[in-house]
Amino acid sequence: MAIRKSGGGGGVGDVARRLLLLACCCIWPGGRIFTAADTDPNDLNVLNTLFTSLNSPGQLRAWQANGGDPCGQSWQGITCSGSGVTKILLPNLSLTGNLAYNMNNLGSLVELDLSQNNLGGGGQIQYNLPNVKLEKLNLAGNQFGGNLPYSISTMPNLKYLNLNHNQLQGNITDVFSNLYSLSELDLSFNSLTGDLPQSFTGLSSLKRMYLQNNQFTGYINVLANLPLETLNVGNNHFTGWIPSQLKKINNLQTDGNSWSTGPAPPPPPYTAPPPPNHWNGAGQNDDGSSSSGGRPGIGGGGVAGIIISLLIVGSVVAFFLIKRRKHKAIMEEQFEQHQPFTSFPSNEVNDMKPIYESTTVDIESLASPASINLKPPPKIEQNKSFDDDDDFSNKTAANRSNITPMKATVYSVADLQMATDSFSFDNLVGEGTFGRVYRAQFNGGKVLAIKKLDITVMPFQSSDDFAELVSNISKLHHPNLNELVGYCMEHGQHLLVYDFHRNGSLHDLLHLSDEYSKALSWNSRIKIALGSARALEYLHEICSPSIIHKNFKASNILLDSEFNPHLSDTGLASFIPDAEFQAAEQSAGYTAPEVDMTGQYTLKSDVYSFGVVMLELLTGRRPFDSSRPRSEQSLVRWAAPQLHDIDALDRMVDPALKGLYPAKSLSRFADVLALCVQPEPEFRPPMSEVVQALVRLVQRANMTKRMLDGGDTSRGPDDQDQYFI
Repeated sequence: MAIRKSGGGGGVGDVARRLLLLACCCIWPGGRIFTAADTDPNDLNVLNTLFTSLNSPGQLRAWQANGGDPCGQSWQGITCSGSGVTKILLPNLSLTGNLAYNMNNLGSLVELDLSQNNLGGGGQIQYNLPNVKLEKLNLAGNQFGGNLPYSISTMPNLKYLNLNHNQLQGNITDVFSNLYSLSELDLSFNSLTGDLPQSFTGLSSLKRMYLQNNQFTGYINVLANLPLETLNVGNNHFTGWIPSQLKKINNLQTDGNSWSTGPAPPPPPYTAPPPPNHWNGAGQNDDGSSSSGGRPGIGGGGVAGIIISLLIVGSVVAFFLIKRRKHKAIMEEQFEQHQPFTSFPSNEVNDMKPIYESTTVDIESLASPASINLKPPPKIEQNKSFDDDDDFSNKTAANRSNITPMKATVYSVADLQMATDSFSFDNLVGEGTFGRVYRAQFNGGKVLAIKKLDITVMPFQSSDDFAELVSNISKLHHPNLNELVGYCMEHGQHLLVYDFHRNGSLHDLLHLSDEYSKALSWNSRIKIALGSARALEYLHEICSPSIIHKNFKASNILLDSEFNPHLSDTGLASFIPDAEFQAAEQSAGYTAPEVDMTGQYTLKSDVYSFGVVMLELLTGRRPFDSSRPRSEQSLVRWAAPQLHDIDALDRMVDPALKGLYPAKSLSRFADVLALCVQPEPEFRPPMSEVVQALVRLVQRANMTKRMLDGGDTSRGPDDQDQYFI
């Protein structure tokens, strides 16, 4: 056999190159082969975004906004295992900005430490936190505000959580229910309020807990049976007695509270159920002897007790029989009239139309807004008033099995990916409580907004849940609502399609405009206030049952090319229980005081949030701004005492207006919003009264055209006539 030689020594060279290539590679368990400098693309994308979110700090060695190789190039503070980023340790670096919106894509991250920086700026902690393998989370010593993010509850491996020395506020919601591995928790030096949550009782591995220097109230009994070795609850507003179990802890700090003095009351005795056949004697012992001097039979007290018990039982039975009979009669009457309780007849559903233009409703008579199913008002006969319909305010939501067909357009994932360039960062226009929003450019030039719902905030159990949500939202129609255009629920995706408004949100226009941007004129601000008020009036007083928005804020007020407001996220919060929504929402400064205390949203809490937005329109300030002096950080606390002081009011007005506003209009506007931000919800007006007050403000003042002619810097001279009533 002839042996053929390869020319030019190529055979030896090929072998050498192959050996070198093999030496530069490593084989990872499971058979996957990685080059020595290979970072998981998902992790790289998160770190690029994080660098931008941190305002591209120069002190982070080797970091960059696009590309790079964190694992191979040894980015500062980054530890990898294979291709996955396992640790981000960046404490004490004077970092500013916030966390990245896509932190939850770090599937291998075990430890995140960004403590002792200047992150947050008073805003909520990013809710898309890493949650799969995370064991240590340290964000202490920053400027995070709001409440604890709901995503904490989805961290089953979390062992260490440190959020001390931030600006956290409000009640702690039940985000600790599943943290069975947590051994150390530090929430000290914040402004957290309310009672300790019941979910603390499930922290079965907790050894060290630091709650000092907050504003907690109530008892600490929920901590009694935890395996604690260190506990500090000092400088709060706790009351009651310190449980005896906790007094055995070596490292226990309880000073600075209002503990009860004297001996603690004994625990309530356990009373076993009486054995059967004890009617032979009220005081008889098991052996047949009497416990009352040996007298057999039932004493006078026993007879009286039995008679009273029988009377009470009889009354209860009679009450329920009467109630049942009354309910049956109503059901029969409804059946005879062919008017079912739980849903509208199919021929009426398609005829539903908004009646917000001419109808007024007593707000106290409306149905409870707690129902998930949202419906616009039923079609009402011309000569029939709400008072004629006794059952109008008590109609229940439609059964899930009776979902009304949706009128929204169905989009495919492929269509939306093409329109958003695969949901690229360049098309990301915003991020809120429920997920991210992308700009979508369709063929033909049509532009829409795509909301990609966050499944950690809105965990749909089935496609029927999402279909029900879409059905409910698609029924809401008002000129000042951002109405649903379509939806997509392919491949486990849950996306909503809305109109796109090119002027962005009110928040961006007020707070993110640069020196070259045109300021909103006084006329435009009143126009936005009135349109937003009408949107809430529709939800509160026209829809049946009433709808609580829960998330009314400047970033959810979108402005079209004519600066007409369109309220977004309508109906989404109704799908989430109050406690879960409170944990997920990121509205520092907008939440009514009673929501922070009770966790319950009401129509009046929406009114409070509306008042805060009106304060933003008046002052140009954020609801909460940690960069200002402490006495001015909370907009409501700073502004409310001055709203009836003419001189102080002039000093509060947004400097961007340059004095171009009518004094009487300003004073009346301040009077209206002062009522909306009353700390007691019962003193806040219903939205119909707010609308009427704003309409009267426009009519009476006539916006003093002579004063404002030529002074509108945001639009042309026609702006002053756009919203006259």
